[in-house]
Amino acid sequence: MTRRRGSRNPIPIALALIAVILVGSYLAVAKDVPLLNEPYVIRAAFKDSSGIKKGSPVRIAGVEVGEISKVEPTGKGARSATVELAIRGEGRPIKRDATAKIRPRIFLEGNFFVELSPGRPGTAELDDGGMLPVEQTANPVQLDQVLKTLKADVRADLRRTFAELAGTEGNGGAKAFNRSLDYQPAAYKFSAIVSEALLGEKPDDLGRYISAQGAVSEALDADRQALRDLVTNFNVTTAALADREADLRVALRELPVTLRAALPTLSALNAAFPAVRSFSRAALPGVRSTGPTVDVALPLVRELRGLVGPGELRGLSEDLRTATPPLARFARASVPVLEQLRELASCTNEVLVPFGNDTLEDEAFPAEGKVFEEIPKSLVGLAGESRSTDANAQWFKVLGTGGLETLTLGNGLFGSTASKMRGVNPPPQTTRPPLEADQPCENQQAPDLRTKPGAPPRSVPTDNSSPAVRKRTAKAQSVAVEVLRDQLRAEGSDLEVVDKPITRDELLGGLRALKVRGAGK
Repeated sequence: MTRRRGSRNPIPIALALIAVILVGSYLAVAKDVPLLNEPYVIRAAFKDSSGIKKGSPVRIAGVEVGEISKVEPTGKGARSATVELAIRGEGRPIKRDATAKIRPRIFLEGNFFVELSPGRPGTAELDDGGMLPVEQTANPVQLDQVLKTLKADVRADLRRTFAELAGTEGNGGAKAFNRSLDYQPAAYKFSAIVSEALLGEKPDDLGRYISAQGAVSEALDADRQALRDLVTNFNVTTAALADREADLRVALRELPVTLRAALPTLSALNAAFPAVRSFSRAALPGVRSTGPTVDVALPLVRELRGLVGPGELRGLSEDLRTATPPLARFARASVPVLEQLRELASCTNEVLVPFGNDTLEDEAFPAEGKVFEEIPKSLVGLAGESRSTDANAQWFKVLGTGGLETLTLGNGLFGSTASKMRGVNPPPQTTRPPLEADQPCENQQAPDLRTKPGAPPRSVPTDNSSPAVRKRTAKAQSVAVEVLRDQLRAEGSDLEVVDKPITRDELLGGLRALKVRGAGK
């Protein structure tokens, strides 16, 4: 049979496909790439190899991350050994302060593994091939080591204990235990809460408790006869409880209901303990001084006892009895007034006084004192306004002239200034100050006296030398002179209205003449 030119041989293609399938299957099962993912190897020194052997697993937090690759005894006949741990990538990093412990996988049956704690964050990583010293490793306690620590009398006591347990189980204890299984989940829950509470609130609480318990145990051991009596009395008490088994069973049946009712109360009591402790610490000095205080107060009490006799305060109280009901009614009626006074006092303390102690900030006209010091200064200017109506002197009016600039004041009003305006302070307000109508004065925001000068109003330079200005000025002057002359004639005054500008010396001379004239009257 003749093949067509250009056709391919299918055998190499089939072999390549089989090779790809085999490699993929191996990678799927092994989850490792040979020669590309070499394990990370560290060593650990143990005082006792404890039956650990090559191939035993290495775990971190219960997850297997590697295995034991080698176990080397440190000496002939010695139980200490150096163990090599091959760690896969998911077990890294291993810190320099890591710890390694040999643990049994099944109790009493050996089959050990190495439990590895990777160390604290922030610590440098242990180099590949690095060593964990023996201070950072630990071995499990073997059952034979436990038995070696038990003396003959202790072992005898254990045998008796097991014998009693067997008797208990044979006399219905097993069935009683089975009936208690329904209540054990809640009991374990509360036991966990108690165990967590026994750890304390601070890291050293449990250590201090154990230290104190050691002192208590030492005190109990100091009087062995009393300790024997305690055990004997406890046995008598237990026997008495056994005689009342039915009543005890009823009481135990009611115990969960009692606990459910007591837990909220105990929680509230526990929440109150911090405040009680604070109060106790604060009250301790007062408690210490109670004795001396009582000694000092006894003479006063003796005098007060005579003061409340029939001839003293008791007779006065009899006379005041008729006044007590009106005073009580007055006290009840004064409560709203006192509330208003309280709000007034609080408003004064929280708003008015801080406002008075504030300082007005103005760069052009800086304040010389606080607000409560500046406000009375305005009263002097108000009092000076009475000079135009003072009966001891004649009044006069001066016609004002225009300034250098004409300003637009708004609402069709214009004004002039003698010098150029630099700004407006405070600037015009477009909104009302913050005020909460439903809040009392004491909760209101204090006035803010800090202002930023605003731009000056639009102005136009004034040309007082123009013919139009001179014409309007002359007309205004003539009208003002006629008005003043009419007023003087109506009052019968002999004063004269001057229609020409006067100098400063002429004005001062006229004032001196008026003063002399007034003194002559």
